[in-house]
Amino acid sequence: MNKKITDKDKKAWQEFVNSKEKLYDKDQQFSKKNLSNSEKTIDLHGFNLKEANTEIEKFILTCFEKGIYKINIITGKGSRSKNIEDPYQSKDLSILKHSIPNYIKENKDLMNKISKIDFDSVSNPNLGSFYITLKKKNG
Repeated sequence: MNKKITDKDKKAWQEFVNSKEKLYDKDQQFSKKNLSNSEKTIDLHGFNLKEANTEIEKFILTCFEKGIYKINIITGKGSRSKNIEDPYQSKDLSILKHSIPNYIKENKDLMNKISKIDFDSVSNPNLGSFYITLKKKNG
């Protein structure tokens, strides 16, 4: 399609280019910056139990302070954990998938900031992550 640009179009374009007026960014409401404040993810692969507990506590407290309302916690399924082979360890609580939700549930300070833990995802053997919904920060 070969359409000739008219003098009127050229003039309108030149006025637009020379204008100091800013255009409204209609996509601004959907920008990643705005979406990033609603949900965060933490991946705990490679952490031992103590490190994971420390990290998850800091992460939840930071997210709560920043007004983030949904957290995705990636723990892995625990299918490659060497703890399964040790008869002296708890199969469930030595694997992050089960121990992290238990740690959170037993921590009263964290539970005061949480409105929901998705225990159905924790129980599902096919999933290696779960969500937490945080309460709104007062003030």
